[in-house]
Amino acid sequence: MLYRLTISLNNTMMRNIFLGFIRIHILHHANEGEIFGVAIMDELRRHGYSISAGTLYPILHSLEAEGYLTRRNNVVNGKVRKYYRITEKGVNALEEAKPKIKELVEEVL
Repeated sequence: MLYRLTISLNNTMMRNIFLGFIRIHILHHANEGEIFGVAIMDELRRHGYSISAGTLYPILHSLEAEGYLTRRNNVVNGKVRKYYRITEKGVNALEEAKPKIKELVEEVL
């Protein structure tokens, strides 16, 4: 029983760590230009993240709700595509995170 609890806690911790990485990765790409869901999913897969739309879109929505991204809708082939841009708050958060990430990587690796 304790063994299962430990694994469950470790999985939760790893999930939280990777969700943080994904949020930073999204901000990074939004800082380079407009992004949309499918393109970000493809980009994250290229980096080894296996992420579903059911995970990605709530992250995008929360980043927007928290003021890190803005969204505009555009109709493409009869479907509404949501494009996201980084906000000033998002740029500030990304710039603040970069030295912390670098320090952590240097220390841990």
